[in-house]
Amino acid sequence: MARFPRRARLLKPGEFQAALKRGKRHNDRWLTAACVVNDLGHPRLGLAIAKKSVPLATQRNRIKRKIRETFRLQQLQLPAVDLVILARPGCAGIPAAELDRSLERLWKRIAASSPGSSSD
Repeated sequence: MARFPRRARLLKPGEFQAALKRGKRHNDRWLTAACVVNDLGHPRLGLAIAKKSVPLATQRNRIKRKIRETFRLQQLQLPAVDLVILARPGCAGIPAAELDRSLERLWKRIAASSPGSSSD
């Protein structure tokens, strides 16, 4: 089983609020990412998958597992940012392949647009 350690997660409400209020937003058809630069030297992830957007718990859990897994695989390419991923309405019923494509687009946008990214 793959690990998602504490150092890679946003844990406190203030960390979520900072990313959501001050962070740059990257929108996709299914997901929104809010990211703000951190001084830790590595990216951290927070998930906000609302029941309003994804009503069934099994669907919310599937989406969260997929986001965590793709983040784990992409984190070395991402700059040192705090990310909050939000599900948009309609995200519930999308196929896994479409969710993968959506996440891949978001990771690329974040890596390309964040200051201090390896592509600069």
